[in-house]
Amino acid sequence: MYIIAGLGNPGKEYDNTRHNIGFDVIDMLADKCNTQICEKKHKALIGKCYIAGQKCVLVKPQTYMNLSGESLLSICEYYHVDPKEGLMVISDDINLDVGMLRIRPKGSAGGHNGLKNIIALLKTDEFVRIRMGVGEKPKGFDLAAYVLGHFNPEERKLLNEAAKDACDAIELIITSDVDQAMNKYNSKRV
Repeated sequence: MYIIAGLGNPGKEYDNTRHNIGFDVIDMLADKCNTQICEKKHKALIGKCYIAGQKCVLVKPQTYMNLSGESLLSICEYYHVDPKEGLMVISDDINLDVGMLRIRPKGSAGGHNGLKNIIALLKTDEFVRIRMGVGEKPKGFDLAAYVLGHFNPEERKLLNEAAKDACDAIELIITSDVDQAMNKYNSKRV
């Protein structure tokens, strides 16, 4: 079983923002699997599906970004999933160009408060993370305002392609392993 969590903030005002790209990938996966993310459990919206024959729980934490670990800890414990073996987390990354992916089997939070909280509460940094490039904030911009801002149409097109790649990478991780996904998607430019 896999728990696949996209990070973001709940509420319509955060839809289609840089910070919510994780939610966008989860929605795309749900569409691809013909399922809905509507069950309210574990401080999250969840949906269940099969990807490449494996049972998966698609998760959109509703705790706001900086407390995402509360939801994921509850879900991992409930489903008896070892994060190292079965957790994938999709998040935004301002250190990557728009449309770039960076997949890793473990590592630091890299300054991302949602990942920081997950690592702290799960007491491990060993879980797959798929970072979605949303571009560096322009000089003089407030970081919070930037990540809570919306994409322009050109960026949105690049992000939609990157989200498709992220969905394909998730399937490749399930059918093969994280190394295969890293080799195929980490250096790819959309």
